Amino acid sequence: MTRWIPVCSVDDIPALGSRRVARARGLDVAVFKAADQHLFALLDRCPHKGGPLSQGIVFGHSVACPLHNWSIALDSGEAAAPDQGQTPRFALKVEHGQVFLDAHELDTLATEATRPLAGPARRTCPGVASGSCSAPAVGAK
Repeated sequence: MTRWIPVCSVDDIPALGSRRVARARGLDVAVFKAADQHLFALLDRCPHKGGPLSQGIVFGHSVACPLHNWSIALDSGEAAAPDQGQTPRFALKVEHGQVFLDAHELDTLATEATRPLAGPARRTCPGVASGSCSAPAVGAK
């Protein structure tokens, strides 16, 4: 039997927007509201480069990733062709204006997924102490 966890009110989710739901382990889940009031729940991670889908633009029953504009179907998590990939989808139900997610899925689904680290690549120099590799001085031109 499915155990449902209340996560928010339907009114807490803006039309054509989303609300993030934090989990004990793993990345957040994004709950989306389409213009026709349909609700969907996906892992808050684009299958392309890990962008936060909760910050994307919702159109129809899709969301555009804010990083590279990949279109992700809200009902399946599938990327639109020609792109390929899928983000995990979470079961969702609504009762009396309250949004519920499946407790087992929240605890187990895609908990190993991580978001890529942003920023410049770091160079590792095992010989920095010996002077065989040096990094530029701060403020050097």
